[in-house]
Amino acid sequence: MRRLLALLVLFAVTVLTPAACTTGPSLENQDRVTASPGDSRHLTIGSAGFTESDLLARMYSLLLEHAGYHTKIISVTNREIYEPALESGQIDVVPEYAATFADWLNAKAHGPGAPAVGSPDLDATMTALRSLAGARGLTVLDPGRAVDQNAFAVTGQFARAHGLKTLSDLGRSGLPVRLAAGDECVQRPYCAPGLKKTYGIRITGIDPKGVGTTQAKQAVQSGQDQMVLTTTTDATLDEFGLVLLEDDKRLQNADYIVPVVNRARAGGPGVTKVLDRLNSVLTTADLARLNEEVDIRRRLPDDVAREYLESKGLLPR
Repeated sequence: MRRLLALLVLFAVTVLTPAACTTGPSLENQDRVTASPGDSRHLTIGSAGFTESDLLARMYSLLLEHAGYHTKIISVTNREIYEPALESGQIDVVPEYAATFADWLNAKAHGPGAPAVGSPDLDATMTALRSLAGARGLTVLDPGRAVDQNAFAVTGQFARAHGLKTLSDLGRSGLPVRLAAGDECVQRPYCAPGLKKTYGIRITGIDPKGVGTTQAKQAVQSGQDQMVLTTTTDATLDEFGLVLLEDDKRLQNADYIVPVVNRARAGGPGVTKVLDRLNSVLTTADLARLNEEVDIRRRLPDDVAREYLESKGLLPR
């Protein structure tokens, strides 16, 4: 469900061609990665082109610059392009999502029909992710406290009226629920089937308005639907009077934010130490608020990122 937008062809041809850089393992040698962890002082940080990824990339850049590294940020909105660039060393650091990236690498290694390795179990997900990434010359740093995963929201009024704080509460209530989501929700195990099986929620229908779209939220706000599929860092819930119900039985996969680095260029302790400082403080709620500052208040991502780091004592004011 990660947001993979269209990439400019010119960028792909001129910047990310395989011949452009020889640092790091080639795809042909991915099973024989033996390079020692590197500590290049000139690093390229990749952003996947949406607000949250851009904010994370800018925070990585600011922290690394403060630690004496020279950085630049490039936006590459297609994982099919930026992941090979990360392997080759054209990109050195990228913010990723543990379960989603594990499944993506697994499908790349074993085919699109390979069983999923991402799961609600963070430890199991990280073990699988690190194995898959390591074979490609990539190092996955420790996950932080922030997670961006699928989530379900109802109106605050609906939650108060029925005493709802968790998805289990909704299941026990026996209330009929029409769900605003994407078409795929009918079959996806994390969506309607999982809500029924794991929580006993009475899903009476799917309103195909997309994941977290304005139309989907408006349908719940108006009472046409009772619940919407969105994400845990959705910045606009307050605008529609919506609140998240806790996924207390862990239906959703462990999409914790993890920095992924090219081992040969940025796998040493220097980069790890710098980025671990952010992981120790950044929470899901923080990330949702930062997204709101950019998406709703229309502030510049660099200003928002810098202000946050200063407020946490990670950068001097």
